[in-house]
Amino acid sequence: MAAHLPSKGGLIADVTYDALKLRQDLAFRGTASVIPTHPTPKHKWSINRQTYKERNLIERMFCRLEDFRRIATRYDKLARNFASAIAPAAVVICWAH
Repeated sequence: MAAHLPSKGGLIADVTYDALKLRQDLAFRGTASVIPTHPTPKHKWSINRQTYKERNLIERMFCRLEDFRRIATRYDKLARNFASAIAPAAVVICWAH
């Protein structure tokens, strides 16, 4: 699992990613993690609440992108075609907001 994770930087995730193995893999790679603790935890972890609030920006961005039917349903099978559909959608989103 750890082979697919970033080697540096940080990871902001929701409570579903609260697993000791994931936290250990991230720490081993030198990746900072901001993951809130599950409501019934075996281990309590402290997080930076201000950093966790930044996750909302990313969630809203994906929500806006999914307003475009072609992106939400992923009509394009090739990654390059899908990326070429995301680019104009992002421009429209930036222009409208």
